[in-house]
Amino acid sequence: MILPFRSPARPLALSLMMLAALASCSRPASAPPAASAAPPQSVTATRPATAEMFVVASNPLASEAGMAVLRRGGSAVDAAIAVQAMLSLVEPQSSGIGGGAFMNYFNARTGKAEIYDGRETAPAGATADMFLGDNGKPLGYPAAVTSGRATGVPGVVRMLKLAHEEHGTLQWRTLFGDAERTARDGFIITPRLGRFLTRSFPQLSSPDAQAYFAKGDGTLVGVGDRLKNPAYAAFLKRLAAQGPEALYAGPTAQAIVTRTNAAPLAGTMTLADLAAYRPIKREPLCRDWRVYLVCVPPPPSSGVGMLQLLALLERTDIAARGPQDPQAWFLFAEASRIMYADRDRYVGDPKFVAVPVEGLLAADYVATRAGLIGAVAGPAPAAGTPAGAVLAAADTTAEPAGTSHFIVGDAKGNVVSMTTTVESIFGTGRMVDGFFLNNQMTDFTFSPRDAQGRAAVNAVAPGKRPRSSMTPLVMIDRQGRFAGALGSAGGNAILAYVGKSMIGAVDWGLPMQQALALPNIVARGDNIGGEVTRFSPEILEALAARGMKIVPGQGEDSGLHGVIVRNGRIDGGYDPRREGRVLVEAGRR
Repeated sequence: MILPFRSPARPLALSLMMLAALASCSRPASAPPAASAAPPQSVTATRPATAEMFVVASNPLASEAGMAVLRRGGSAVDAAIAVQAMLSLVEPQSSGIGGGAFMNYFNARTGKAEIYDGRETAPAGATADMFLGDNGKPLGYPAAVTSGRATGVPGVVRMLKLAHEEHGTLQWRTLFGDAERTARDGFIITPRLGRFLTRSFPQLSSPDAQAYFAKGDGTLVGVGDRLKNPAYAAFLKRLAAQGPEALYAGPTAQAIVTRTNAAPLAGTMTLADLAAYRPIKREPLCRDWRVYLVCVPPPPSSGVGMLQLLALLERTDIAARGPQDPQAWFLFAEASRIMYADRDRYVGDPKFVAVPVEGLLAADYVATRAGLIGAVAGPAPAAGTPAGAVLAAADTTAEPAGTSHFIVGDAKGNVVSMTTTVESIFGTGRMVDGFFLNNQMTDFTFSPRDAQGRAAVNAVAPGKRPRSSMTPLVMIDRQGRFAGALGSAGGNAILAYVGKSMIGAVDWGLPMQQALALPNIVARGDNIGGEVTRFSPEILEALAARGMKIVPGQGEDSGLHGVIVRNGRIDGGYDPRREGRVLVEAGRR
């Protein structure tokens, strides 16, 4: 099955048609019951719930590159490498091999999730006050994001190599061919990339971006133009032959150091920083929800926030409602505000700060927090005090809305749910060998301490990984089989985007495509942003009567991709706000 490409000029009409279709039934016939027992934690030789291969990514060329690998007998990890290599070329505003990622891998043999942390790290020379100006105040975001200081040590390539060593089937050198050919021959600028090339992002003013996107007459390429990237094609050829050392040593590593050490606001990255980078294999963070075991990455990912949001909503009657019920959206927004208050205050790199994960998810704590949801919206909720919490400064991190998510499933039932990013649009705007460098260091808070002298959990430190909202999610059924996966782009809004889609697909029983197309609402503190043109006037009025006025949300929108297993078949969806494609084919064993 192939779900066709759709232009981003059509998402509003598509979403409104979906909501109109849903208006005839305010709720599904029944919601799934809550799980009474945890699914097994370890299963041997588990039979897959589906024999279908599938790829869901935000660009058709990336989906097709992944499926081509699966057709050759490649594993989910093999295909993920091909998808990432292509995304770095065709969606450079969102992700790339100059950035980082979290991979959630479902192992069909064991019935368990495995987490690969490829988050960037701060160089050894980084300091807590590196984003403060001479006046002691935080730098302006445009200056910080394009600076040499903004780039963290890239992690995605070594993370993919680690996953490939453990779960790859095909040889590493065979996984980059499609992306290399496309870079050499060129690809057609899509409406979404073309739209970003017309915006006034500071990164587009960089000499590197101007040189890459410029046409012969000095103007930038636009929709329908063919863009070639011979530098990236040459790099991919070396990456295929040499492995990760093609990036972490030699001429590319030296070029990264040179570009990040260049003015303005030169960084401190060294060849030693690149050589020392290591991905981390982490234990997944899993909790029962409805009839599933939901597994997410632990800190520095914000997966704990995702699980807390689901737990808060489980203590409401949202499952008995539906997308046309304003009370459902009110409950979702209020639970989101509570979750974000806790996430923002406590989540950081666990190597540097104590993150009270168990306390945040404890049943009594969640019940107390859920009790804050009233009949009307009040002032922004303060962070609670879960067991194990250390008093910390209020968070001031300004996390932009970049990133990409994709999902791959192979014929043996293994699944990759991966969120990947160069952080903001086009990273720092600085390029090396045809790819953009990340600006992940600006995911740290710029102010290391508050007025009372309390340290922020997400302050910069050498070797530290910045807090991330990336939350690639996997669901496992009671037989230890893959049951679904979700993830999104969107900066700090990722948690709200994924949470909304989980409620739509599971609680309201919507087809995955419709669940992803539901209007987005992101309630964080006193800011309640959303897609006001996608909500009906009646819902907006009802929310306003509850003290909740929605204002237009952030610019890049969501980048949701999801699959759920229904009756042994894959029900997959892509975010209509982007240019995704769902490919599903019969497995070849």
